[in-house]
Amino acid sequence: MKLLPYSILIAFLCTVPAFANVTINSPQGGESVTSPFALVAYATACSNQPIVSMGYSLGNSSDTTILKGSTSINSKVSASLGTQTVHVKSWGNRGAVCVTDVVVQVTRAIDDPATDTSVVPLDAVSVSGIQMLDTWNGTHDSGTSGSSSGTMSLASPSHSGIPREFVSTYANYGGVRYSVSFGDDPTATNFLYDGWVYLTNTATDIANLEIDINQTMSNGQTVIFGVQCDGYSSTWDYTENLGTPEAPKDHWAHSTAACNPRSWSRNAWHHVEISYSRTSTGVVTYKAVWLDGVESAINATVPSAFALGWGPTLLSNFQVDGLGASGSSTVYLDDLTVYRW
Repeated sequence: MKLLPYSILIAFLCTVPAFANVTINSPQGGESVTSPFALVAYATACSNQPIVSMGYSLGNSSDTTILKGSTSINSKVSASLGTQTVHVKSWGNRGAVCVTDVVVQVTRAIDDPATDTSVVPLDAVSVSGIQMLDTWNGTHDSGTSGSSSGTMSLASPSHSGIPREFVSTYANYGGVRYSVSFGDDPTATNFLYDGWVYLTNTATDIANLEIDINQTMSNGQTVIFGVQCDGYSSTWDYTENLGTPEAPKDHWAHSTAACNPRSWSRNAWHHVEISYSRTSTGVVTYKAVWLDGVESAINATVPSAFALGWGPTLLSNFQVDGLGASGSSTVYLDDLTVYRW
């Protein structure tokens, strides 16, 4: 057998990736999967070092799930729809790091409340394409510090409709509140918010993403169904009125459900669905939030009626709060549908 010249052999060996010690059994490269999907992998060594931990991350996210003391992974992984790269990692006992990547196509989420009749009845009224309405406006939210401004346009990338682009510029942690009225119904007591949000690499400048529905009830008071993904506490938050409707004291309460917009994968669409209901006096039950098909229960019942003197309306707010002394962010909203019954 003819031997390779030494220089060619060394060049060949240098092209062998260090991640060859990580083996992924499932999913396979190019496989179509639903979210969440099973990730099964193992490692025997990393650069000839015994394995002390394994973990994984998605895309360019800085968040890594680490399984300390483990030489294998058998986990359910939640991911947004579309092409996703899963980075499977192992760590050796002297600091070596080995990585194997697998690219999958996430085709749908297993848990979609909009198609579940136990969540949304068949006779529910829906308004779709809300992001395309030409009556959106944006203003600095006085509940945030500093200053901010925003611009909007119908743009791309698209999920499946025509998305609205929100470009927010801020100073000193300012936030821009974008809003639009999409109808009127004083009697509906149950709602499901269903929209798709796309974050770019500018998500590093986002502190919170706030998603609200406001409804004027038959008694003239306004119910605020307020939910935000809180980048400070890393939780889903909800609004409550600690005062009375006539002397309100609006307050954000932290749930136990985890959320941080800076942890969402970038340059990808994320499916956000929120379920809530109210009583005739504006006591709201925040039921659950679904992010990319994964349900997080909130199960909090709080008063959330405000005597604001508004006329009849159903209103959607989409607020982007800035992080730090100054910066800007670009966020897209598509396929926004609100169900009510």
